[in-house]
Amino acid sequence: MDRTPMDRTTPLATIAAAVRRERDRMGLSLGELARRAGIAKSTLSQLEAGSGNPSVETLWAIAVVLDVPFSRLVDPPSEGVRVVRAQEHVVIPSERSPFTGTLLAASPPGVRRDLHVITAEPGPARTADPHIPGTGEHLLVTAGRWLCGPAGEEVELGPGDYAYFPGDRAHSYRALEPGTTAVLLMEYR
Repeated sequence: MDRTPMDRTTPLATIAAAVRRERDRMGLSLGELARRAGIAKSTLSQLEAGSGNPSVETLWAIAVVLDVPFSRLVDPPSEGVRVVRAQEHVVIPSERSPFTGTLLAASPPGVRRDLHVITAEPGPARTADPHIPGTGEHLLVTAGRWLCGPAGEEVELGPGDYAYFPGDRAHSYRALEPGTTAVLLMEYR
């Protein structure tokens, strides 16, 4: 069963909404934020309108002035299962070097994380009872194909695909191809 992600917000719309929200929280005008960040007011205006092509440097400058982690500007809010397909990764280029960054998931305040590499072969699913309340699971597929997630909300993932789902609900992992592997990050609140 392949499920389509529920959040269809474009990366630019996510960034635009986050910049507006955080600028309003700080009580800054568009011009004042642009001045403090050292960017053109027109650049910031385009960014908040959901157009333009912001660089890593522009977003970092804005985040510093707004006193928020970079991730708060680029990571869309999510409840439940979130899938980021390999071809949908939000790649943010540098304007100064051949470098790109892709944030898959930000760490909420006060979160503890464990990092695992998991492997499986086709056969019965590995089922898991709910973990402690507030547990979340982040999965990045490195090879093969997985069918995983909370009972009734499983998603099919291939190489490079990423998914997040609540680990405090019954869930499972099943390999659909030989040699299936992934990086699993367990997050505890």
